[in-house]
Amino acid sequence: MRAFARRAFFYLITAWTAITLNFVLPRIMPGDPVSAMLRKFHGQLGPDAVFALRQLFGQDNRSLWQQYVSYWAKLFHGDLGTSITNYPSSVFSVIGQSAPWTLALIGVCTVLSFVLGTALGIFVGWRRGTWVDSLVPVTSFISSIPYFWFALVAVYFLGLEFGWFPLSGGYDLGLDVGPTGSFIGSALYHAVLPALTIIVSSIGGWLLGMRNMMVTTLSEDYVLLAEAKGLSRRRIIYTYAARNAMLPSLASFAMSLGFVIGGSIVTEIVFSYPGLGYVLYQAVSGQDYPLMQGIFLVIILTVLIANLIVDFVYVLLDPRTRQEA
Repeated sequence: MRAFARRAFFYLITAWTAITLNFVLPRIMPGDPVSAMLRKFHGQLGPDAVFALRQLFGQDNRSLWQQYVSYWAKLFHGDLGTSITNYPSSVFSVIGQSAPWTLALIGVCTVLSFVLGTALGIFVGWRRGTWVDSLVPVTSFISSIPYFWFALVAVYFLGLEFGWFPLSGGYDLGLDVGPTGSFIGSALYHAVLPALTIIVSSIGGWLLGMRNMMVTTLSEDYVLLAEAKGLSRRRIIYTYAARNAMLPSLASFAMSLGFVIGGSIVTEIVFSYPGLGYVLYQAVSGQDYPLMQGIFLVIILTVLIANLIVDFVYVLLDPRTRQEA
């Protein structure tokens, strides 16, 4: 329990530091949300309207400490501010509309690529030195291809030339968003091409990493002893070798889950997919500081929660990490 409590305390301190930086950085950047919005109205707003906008975006005459306390109070109430590019929608509502698209596409594909790559890595590592090892150079070549380039090639050939898949968007225009058969079918059809590019381009990295760890683990004394004792092949692979070889991959998997939103930017821009990555791109282009701040906060919390969960799983899988200092 002490190991779990120590890790939880560390992550609380990290979360406080990251959220504080998320508060400070937009306030030291050049420009401000009100100035960006005033440019949309070509300076035709009166002084009262400008004052109301500054109050709305928290740019009043209060001290930085007072703004910081107010920022935390709003966070506890789920108030992330008002989006500029989607005015008058709140940041929370914009994120709420976009997050399911990113989680459904990028999150599921990240999990699938990890599971498939890890399973193939276990198999290739166990059959090292055979013809199966010829898969390693192929997967290494695929994983070295720039992600955006692979997506553009897929769009050109599978979407433009052959016309098998739509070029952009998350669903057919004119459909109402909801749990209907036509909408779900359209959303799945639009997700096939970006999902294919994500899985194919990332599965090689998981395969290579797991294969190398399996080769290293199989040379350990406890694995050789298990083979000498005549244990079954399945038990040696999964109980002795794969369980220990998977530990570094779990840490990398936590980071990849945490950066699902950040990693989705290129994919969602190429396919104009209505997820958080595309919304973040629009927020940066429109200097929408409140929306950027809200998305960065989601990324921060996602990274910390994903790493905290994997840390707990790490402790359960590896008894050596439970030793108290």
